[in-house]
Amino acid sequence: MQLLGSWYILAVASSERDFVLEKDTRIVEGVVVTLSAENGLKVLSSRLGPDGCNQMELELQQQDSGWVFQNPSLGVLQYRVLGTNFRDYAIVFTQLELEGEAFNTVELYSRTETASEEALQLFNKWSKDLGFWAHQQAKLQRDFTCAQRILQQ
Repeated sequence: MQLLGSWYILAVASSERDFVLEKDTRIVEGVVVTLSAENGLKVLSSRLGPDGCNQMELELQQQDSGWVFQNPSLGVLQYRVLGTNFRDYAIVFTQLELEGEAFNTVELYSRTETASEEALQLFNKWSKDLGFWAHQQAKLQRDFTCAQRILQQ
């Protein structure tokens, strides 16, 4: 329950094919996590796309016990909280398969526009431990335009 609420995504590590080419233009994303009717998670996110800010909503079902969710029909094979203090930050691992490409991401969720040193260290540790190279990691540009669109609703 403590994962619920509004978050900024301030950093991302990704094995997605085009991530390395796009990472320098990625801006802070906004995420709102709520409970779905089936006791799963509903994740509303806003990020910059070719046509401006795009919003996306995912419903995720709990996989087993703990904080592991999925929706294979939408390409989300795993959504898992790796580490958190729930109050300030969460490190979220996602295993995806979209348009025939399978890839993983690690994201730093923060309740505030600036991540704590503890959160950044944990993000770097998990990214490294999961095999992401430095060029596959990015602190997102401090533009909050798209994030604010859903965080202020």
